[in-house]
Amino acid sequence: MRMAGAVRGGSRRQAKPPVKAPPRPARAAAPKAARQSARDARQPQGLSPKVALAGAVLVLALALGATLASGHRGERLAANIGAAIDSRFAAAGFRVRHIEVQGASALAKADIARAAGIYDNQPLMGLDLDALRRHVEQVGWVKEARIVRLLPDTLMVVVVERRQLAVWQHSGRQYVIDEHGRVIPEADARRFTTLPLVVGEGGAEHAPEILPVIAQRPRLMSQMDALVRVDDRRWDLRMKDGSLIQLPASGEESALMQLEHLDQRSRILELGFDRIDLRNPDVVAVRPRQAPPLSSPAAAGA
Repeated sequence: MRMAGAVRGGSRRQAKPPVKAPPRPARAAAPKAARQSARDARQPQGLSPKVALAGAVLVLALALGATLASGHRGERLAANIGAAIDSRFAAAGFRVRHIEVQGASALAKADIARAAGIYDNQPLMGLDLDALRRHVEQVGWVKEARIVRLLPDTLMVVVVERRQLAVWQHSGRQYVIDEHGRVIPEADARRFTTLPLVVGEGGAEHAPEILPVIAQRPRLMSQMDALVRVDDRRWDLRMKDGSLIQLPASGEESALMQLEHLDQRSRILELGFDRIDLRNPDVVAVRPRQAPPLSSPAAAGA
C-alpha cells in the first residue's frame, strides 16, 4: 500500500539555497609605474655601459691634454714607451746589420751613407724614416730619396741621383754641375774628365740650355774642347785644335744648323779653320787657318 509522505504544516517546504560567504575584500593592486619606482628607489642609481665608456675616454683625453699642456712630460712619456718597445724589438733581433743604397753611383754611395748616420746594430724599429730621408736628400748627389725597412735587419736607401751635366770652371776653380746647372758640392771635378767643360761667369746657369743642342750633333761635340760663356750673354765653342766657333746671343740652334749645312758641303770641320763667325744670321764668316811660315834654308842649317 503506497503511503503518501507526510508534510508538516500541510504543505511541502523547499530547501533554502546555501548562503555564500561575502567575498573578501581584494588588496588594491599597485600601479605598474609605482612598483617600478619602488624598485628603482631600492636599487642604486648608475650610468649605462656605453655612457660610462664614453665618459672614461673623455676623461682620459682631458688628462692627456692636461699632461701635454703642463710641460714635456707627455713627450717624455711617449719617448720612454717608444724606447721600451724598440728595445724589445732589438732584443728580438731587429737591428741594422745591412745598409743597401740603390740608384746611386759608386762615388755617391759613401756620401749618402755618411749623411744617413746609421751605425751597425742600431735598433731598426726606432729609426725615424722621414728624418733619415731628409738627411739623405741634403746630399748634393741626391735628387730624391726613399727609405725602406726590410725586416729583420736591413735598411734600404733608394735614391734618384742628379745627372752630372758638365764641369764648370770659374774663378780658377772647377765644379761638377747637374742637369739644372746646380753645383754638386761632393763631386770631385778631377774624376769627371769625360764631361764637357763650361767656362766663365753664368756658364753653369745657362749650360743646360745649350749643351743638349750641341749634344744632338755628335760630330761637333766630339771635337769641342770647351764651351766658353762670353760676357754672360753668348757662347764661343773652343775646339780641340785651337779653332773657335762664335755663336750669337740668341738663335743658337739656327746658327748650329747653318754650321752643319756648311760642314756637309765642304767638310769644314775636317779641313780645319781658324774661326767661324755665326753671330750674323745672314752671313757665315770663315777665317781659314793660316799655313805655318816656311823656314829658310839658312834657318834650317843654323
